[in-house]
Amino acid sequence: QVQLVESGGGLVQPGGSLRLSCAASGHIFSGNTMGWYRQAPGKQREFVAVIASADSTNYADSVKGRFAITRDSAKNTVYLQMNSLNPEDTGVYYCNLVNLGIPYWGQGTQVTVSS
Repeated sequence: QVQLVESGGGLVQPGGSLRLSCAASGHIFSGNTMGWYRQAPGKQREFVAVIASADSTNYADSVKGRFAITRDSAKNTVYLQMNSLNPEDTGVYYCNLVNLGIPYWGQGTQVTVSS
């Protein structure tokens, strides 16, 4: 069984920064990908960023240049550094792991950008 536990969400003012973490446990195999998605109120869940086992990354256009995804493969942990946050970044952020082709999701962590 694979479990994902996110942390690091909260309330931040526009222009501020937050760092999200997601720790995976269970039978994690090499070659997996880890990423982040978010869901704003009344909207569908959308892709934010992904990092593959070889550390290649991909970002949604809306966060390029502001967010950075990294991973510590030894700890099965992925991070999302979010800078220059704006109110449009508000939402529940979900960690995603694709392990042997099977997707797993965390419970989500709330990020609110407001003055």
